[in-house]
Amino acid sequence: MKISHTRTAIIGLALATWLPAQTATSAEAVAPPAAPATPAKDPVLEAKSKEQEALATDNKLEAERLVQATNAMRSEVTRLKLERELLTEKLALESAKRQSALQDELAKLEAEKERLTEESELSKIKAEKLTNDLKTAQTEAALEITRLQGDIARIETTDKRSKFADAKPVFLKNPLKENGMLVISDRRIPLNGLITANTADFISNRIQYWNNKDRELPIFIVIDASPGGSVMAGYRILKAMESSDAPVHVVVKSFAASMAAAITTLAKESYAYPNAVILHHQISSVVMGQLNLTEQREFHEESERWWQRLGTPVATKMGITPDEFIKKMYAHSSNGDWSEFGEQAKELKWVDHVVTGIDETSFTRDPDAVDPSAAAKQAAQTEEIDSSGKPFVWLPHLNSKDVYFINNPDGYYRTR
Repeated sequence: MKISHTRTAIIGLALATWLPAQTATSAEAVAPPAAPATPAKDPVLEAKSKEQEALATDNKLEAERLVQATNAMRSEVTRLKLERELLTEKLALESAKRQSALQDELAKLEAEKERLTEESELSKIKAEKLTNDLKTAQTEAALEITRLQGDIARIETTDKRSKFADAKPVFLKNPLKENGMLVISDRRIPLNGLITANTADFISNRIQYWNNKDRELPIFIVIDASPGGSVMAGYRILKAMESSDAPVHVVVKSFAASMAAAITTLAKESYAYPNAVILHHQISSVVMGQLNLTEQREFHEESERWWQRLGTPVATKMGITPDEFIKKMYAHSSNGDWSEFGEQAKELKWVDHVVTGIDETSFTRDPDAVDPSAAAKQAAQTEEIDSSGKPFVWLPHLNSKDVYFINNPDGYYRTR
């Protein structure tokens, strides 16, 4: 019976490892023991032996074929493994290249980052330096400005200080010294020009103010020149003087007439320069428009009442009656204007003291500090040309008791 190749292959697979090696052993095992004599061959045995040899040959052949087939497969597996390893190596190489390129890119980026960071830090340092330089410059400028402002302030302060005297106002309860010098403090109220309601407000308010500052030290009403004025305004000033707790002293430097003379004479204490002029007269009024006889009588009676209120106190201080006072006025002047210099005014009790000098201790500021040109403006006169072509100036109007004492050979100075 002939064995198929499939079966042979299966058997070959099972016996491939041991069949060749066992062939000799099997042959030896089945071989008959050596006989002393060659027996007669059995045809059946011979046939089986041949068949066995044939099968062994076939098995060996199949085994070789299987080895050959296996070798091919092994070669293919080896080739595939090598290809896989090659592909893996290629992939690893590509990955390594990509990784290297990525690292190179990262290194470049990092280097760029470091460069930008360094530039940023450098720019920041430069900016800080510029800022610090600017601050330093500003500080130096501010210091220089402060120094200059300090210099200016010092100069201005020095200039301002130079406009003030070092002395302070002197306050004396008895301001008249034994040598005849009158000491006036800053409790000083000027009374100049025409006496009006505004004048009364100005003086009365200041009398009250100085009382509220101190009710014992004297207050000084200083008259440079006043022609008098409103009876009602003057009476308000007199009542403010009488109501003052602090004594109100009146000082006449040049001229006090009419209501100003009444204020001087009726003061608690009054002073005058020897050449100051004090003028008393009856109340006089300017009538605006026409008055009938009744209106004239009423106006006269009203004036008489005011004269009794103002003239009587003055006459009483002089030690005479109001009528005697009027007679004396007209005895000295046809128009009733009775004027005297300081010494005679003192004898008549129109003034209490004649002073040799006046110390204005409140004048501690330079008079030209407010308006240096004020004095120049006050003294300036406008020059004109008369009909003959000669230049001249008009002299200011004088009060009734003043005269000009001036060298004027060419008639340049003229009076109206």
